[in-house]
Amino acid sequence: MTPDERRSLLRRAFDAGVAAAHPAVCLPAHLPAPPKGRVIVLAAGKGGGACAEIAETFYRETHGLGPDRLTGLAVTRHGHARPTQWIKVVEAGHPVPDAAGLQGAADTIALAEQAGPDDLVLALITGGGSANWVAPVDGLDLAVKQATTKALLRSGAPIDAINAVRKHLSKIKGGRLARAAHPAPVFALAISDVPRDDPSVIASGPTVPDPTTLQDARDALTRFNVEPHPDVAAALSNPANESPKADDPVFANTSFLVVSRPADALAAAIRTLEEAGVEVRVVGADIEGEAREVAAEHAAIARGLGGLTRPVALISGGELTVTIKGRNGRGGPNQEYALSLVNELGGVANWAALAGDTDGADGGGGSPEDPAGAVVDPATLERARAKGLDPAYFLAENDSTGFFEATGDGLYTGPTCTNVNDLRIVLVDIPD
Repeated sequence: MTPDERRSLLRRAFDAGVAAAHPAVCLPAHLPAPPKGRVIVLAAGKGGGACAEIAETFYRETHGLGPDRLTGLAVTRHGHARPTQWIKVVEAGHPVPDAAGLQGAADTIALAEQAGPDDLVLALITGGGSANWVAPVDGLDLAVKQATTKALLRSGAPIDAINAVRKHLSKIKGGRLARAAHPAPVFALAISDVPRDDPSVIASGPTVPDPTTLQDARDALTRFNVEPHPDVAAALSNPANESPKADDPVFANTSFLVVSRPADALAAAIRTLEEAGVEVRVVGADIEGEAREVAAEHAAIARGLGGLTRPVALISGGELTVTIKGRNGRGGPNQEYALSLVNELGGVANWAALAGDTDGADGGGGSPEDPAGAVVDPATLERARAKGLDPAYFLAENDSTGFFEATGDGLYTGPTCTNVNDLRIVLVDIPD
C-alpha cells in the first residue's frame, strides 16, 4: 500500500467502528413498548441528543404517541444537539460541567419525580453523562465541583476513580435518578464508553446501585494527589451523601441494558481491515493506562513484526489517561498516544497509525471543532523535522494538539453523537 492508501484504510476502519455504535443503529431494536401512561425520556451524554431524536421518532411514528404521552429532556455536549419536537434538548459543558448542565440536571430530576406508576422513565445514557448531568450535593457549588473535575482530569486518574468521586458529590449520579423516579418503573438503555461496560461507571450509574463508597471517593483523591476543597472534604465526610446500594428498594422496579459497547466498534473496524486483506491482531479491548506508556508497548510490538507476507494491524480499545505535567499543553490521550508512537517509531518504515476517540473529541476545550485524535506515519516525523519540531519536547509539555496542528496530522470528525471509548490501530505494511 502507498502511504495515502494506509491512511485511507485506517480512516475507513475508524469510521466503521463509529457508525456501528451510532444510536440510529443500536437503539431502536431495544426501545420498549409504551406503558398505559407516559413515556418520560431522560437522556444524557454525547449521544443524548441523538438518542432523544430516535426515541421520539419511534414513539411518534411506530406507536402514534402525542405530546400528552411523550415528554422528556436530553442534556448533551455543546454542538451535539439534534432536532426534536417534544423532547427538549439542552447543550451543556463537557468534560467540565457548566451552568446549562446544572439546570438540565435539576429539570431532569424534576421530571423523574413527576413520574407515576403508569408511566415509564426511559433513561438513555451515553458517555459524557457524568459531566452533562451535574447536580451538586447540598453545601457544594458549581465552581467547586468544576475545579474538582479539572483536578481529577489532570491527575491521570482512571474513569472509575473519577466517577467514584463524582457519584458522592451528586444528587443524580450513583443511583439517585432511580431514587427520584421511585416507585415509577425505570428502564435504562446505555451506550457504554467504559472498560468492561460496568453499568455503575457509565455516566456514573444514575439508575443503578453504586458499589463505591464515600471512603472510596476519599481514597481516590488521596491516591491521585488531588487536594480537596474544604467543601468537597466536608461533603465526602457526610453520611447523608452515601449513594444507594443494591439492597435499596428504589431499584426494585428498575432495569438496565447496554445496547452498544466498545467491543462492537472494535469488531466493525476489524471487519473493514480484514476485508482489505490485513491480518488483525487484537492487543486488548479494554486497555487502560498512561497513553505514552501504552504507545511505547505497542511500538515495541510493531518493531518486532518481521517476515510479513501481508499487512498486520494491531488494534486496541479502552480508555487511556494523561497525567498533565506541562504548563499550557493541549490534547487528550489519543493524540498523546499518537505523538508517542511518532517518537518511538522514528526510523521505522511502512507503518501508519490512527488513534481516535469515537465521540469525535479527544481532550480539548469542549468545542465541536476539537480534534478526535491523530493519524500518523513516517511522514509525520519528516514534516516535524522540516519545521524544527521535536516530538519529545511536545510530549514533555503534553502539547500533542499543538504538534499535530503544525504537522497537519490531526483527526477531525466533528460530533459523532455516540461514544464507545477510544479506537487505536497501528498498521505495519509489508516491506517495499
